[in-house]
Amino acid sequence: MRRVNLSFVLALSVLSGEVLACTNFLVTPGASVNGTAMITYAADAHVLYGELYFRPAADYPPGTLMDVYEWDTNRFLGRIPQLAHTYSVVGNMNEHQVAIGETTYGGRSELYDSTGTIDYGSLIYITLQRARTAREAIHIMGDLVAEHGYCSSGESFSIADPNEVWIMELIGKGTEMVTRGGKSYNKYKGAVWVAVRIPDGYVSGHANQARIQQFPLDDPENCIYAPDVIEFAREKGYYSGTDEAFSFSDTYAPITFEGARFCDIRVWSFFKEINDGMQQYFEYVKGEDLENRMPLYIKPNRKLSNRDLMNFMRDHLEGTPLDMTKDAGAGPFGLPYRWRPLTWEQDGKMYVNERATATQQTGFSFVAESRPVKPDFLGGILWFGIDDAAATTYVPMYSGMTRVPPSYAVGNGDLLTYSETSAFWTFSFVSNFSYLRYNAMMVDVRKVQGELEEKFTSEVPTIDAAAAALYEVNPDMAREFVTNYSVNMGEYTVQRYKKLGQFLLVKYIDGNIKKEENGVFQRSSDGYPLSPDQPGYSEQWKEIVVKDAGKNLKAPKVESH
Repeated sequence: MRRVNLSFVLALSVLSGEVLACTNFLVTPGASVNGTAMITYAADAHVLYGELYFRPAADYPPGTLMDVYEWDTNRFLGRIPQLAHTYSVVGNMNEHQVAIGETTYGGRSELYDSTGTIDYGSLIYITLQRARTAREAIHIMGDLVAEHGYCSSGESFSIADPNEVWIMELIGKGTEMVTRGGKSYNKYKGAVWVAVRIPDGYVSGHANQARIQQFPLDDPENCIYAPDVIEFAREKGYYSGTDEAFSFSDTYAPITFEGARFCDIRVWSFFKEINDGMQQYFEYVKGEDLENRMPLYIKPNRKLSNRDLMNFMRDHLEGTPLDMTKDAGAGPFGLPYRWRPLTWEQDGKMYVNERATATQQTGFSFVAESRPVKPDFLGGILWFGIDDAAATTYVPMYSGMTRVPPSYAVGNGDLLTYSETSAFWTFSFVSNFSYLRYNAMMVDVRKVQGELEEKFTSEVPTIDAAAAALYEVNPDMAREFVTNYSVNMGEYTVQRYKKLGQFLLVKYIDGNIKKEENGVFQRSSDGYPLSPDQPGYSEQWKEIVVKDAGKNLKAPKVESH
């Protein structure tokens, strides 16, 4: 058992500035209720504006170059050759049902390549425009970074198509400039990586910590890797053992307290809901036993639905000893969020705030469902939500759609520009207002959320059947049909959330709770509002207040006569 110096590790995490963002869950067809491949993604960044990207299919003349911009900063990185034809992409899913998500694990900082032309974001979206299968996507990603260089830190990717689900972990080779023939270039251009296919019937996950350890060296059906992934580690002095014992994670991104407590704990919280053997890893995810790492994938004790994954994305460690709704940090109303930073010091001791799956800084999240035995334009559904996953509603966006809802579209407001017609600002109003009295307001939010998601999941089979029949007559009309459905449901959801925000404001204004029934506020016979409820504070919170300020707040004892 490897114990760690908590204060030392936390100090390093603060200095590193590493962003503990993004969570992915992976479900193979054999582990899903409907035999579909599913991956989830929460794009968590304090400076990310939630939008639904759309890139139409296009044709290009020979010699065309495409501009590459860094996803996080919009910094121009360079130009690379464009293909003759690219596929359409909605969010993180293309017209062939290939879906890609990511989480950043960082890894060895010296392996960042400042000369690269491809960052992790452009790697995703360029690949989606070029790949017909998950396996093909892996090869494209490896080829892109080998040819053009990789300028991000270590990254884990979830890659799915209707038949297979893969996890791929990749990190650059650093910058070591050499001169040859009068030209300067990077000796270590490219990246080292490994991709493992999740066995059918199993699930996996990653959340800002590299998770692939040992991997099969001669099983290309289930594992693909850069040819120099081990040799490069030897050359750099990171590893000296046998090929068979080589661990990608332990070599390129060794586990730390931070990686267990803030990152792998999110995977554990997902796993524990579907497998009875996960309690043995609780000390690990608390950061107290870093030797006892979780497996890369597990077999669930039941098959999972898209609704299951939506709800797993809303986790705050509820039902565990680290439940974020229960301790004093949750305030009087059970708020499961802690404003940053994640670490803090008091009386010379370092402490942590938990980092759960659902978090306030989410720009967008999704459950990508790649469904076999359907035409590609109809098979893929990106269940897409904006802002905090706990408060959002996931709306079905078909992979074959040809435009996105205007309220979700790029350019409708930004993080510094409020837009009355923007989905992001509409969802953000509901979530942020609910933070004021979370335990009460979220009852109303979840009611609307549940009604909408039940509506969509029940309607999809009917939309599928109608679109499939229409496709036999006119494929273009079939794509327009699913496009109209997704666009209309997106706009419908935004309008429903606008009404929800107005309802919450009226019901909870000034710390009171107005009486209502089925959304209708109650009045007296003369039309005047009934006196509101004022439920006060929990006994736990009263005890905390008395302990802190009881001597000032205590009222004198009144003698009775």
